[in-house]
Amino acid sequence: MIYLLSPVSKKETIHLPMISFSLCEERLELNDYDLLMFTSKQAVLSVEALNPQWKNISCLAIGKATAKQIESLGGTVAYCPESFYGETLSREIIEKFKNKNILYIRPKVISFDSKGFLHKEGIEIDEKIIYETSCVSYNEDQKPPKKSTIIFTSPSTIHCFLKSFEWDSSYIAVVIGEATKAHLPKNAHYEVADSPLITSCIEKAKQILNPNKL
Repeated sequence: MIYLLSPVSKKETIHLPMISFSLCEERLELNDYDLLMFTSKQAVLSVEALNPQWKNISCLAIGKATAKQIESLGGTVAYCPESFYGETLSREIIEKFKNKNILYIRPKVISFDSKGFLHKEGIEIDEKIIYETSCVSYNEDQKPPKKSTIIFTSPSTIHCFLKSFEWDSSYIAVVIGEATKAHLPKNAHYEVADSPLITSCIEKAKQILNPNKL
């Protein structure tokens, strides 16, 4: 069995969403900015609910899934780096956007301090918290059975899963990236998806279940 813990369901998986979202603001002013930075699909969906005029401002998208969400709503992706870690990205942002007023639109709790990271590299940005996540609670009888393959799409999905269920040593985790992997229980068996997309996670899970089909 392949369990997907993302808020969004996908074919070939059992949907077990771990997080829900709620807005922290009633409105969002964007007049002072000429570049918006998004690090998640949910941030894009949230800003769409607060101020649809965001589409008039170019966007810095961290991750391919975030970029796709921006474009699907009519926004413009000015830049989409492969990763948000390392000096290479900092140099690229300095080179491309050093004279831009950047607003980082983020959730209440983050797994990586983007503003602090860029500050150390000499890049100053503003940030605005516009949404927060909360865990969905489950009963013990809803726990995935032994030997399940479980897809984690964020650190939050791991934290919320462990609030409802005790980790079973027979589970195999598939994580969407290195940042998520760091939050797995110690000694957990895991694989990292080849790219930071849910579809890639599903393909990795299918490879685990059917290794002879590689």
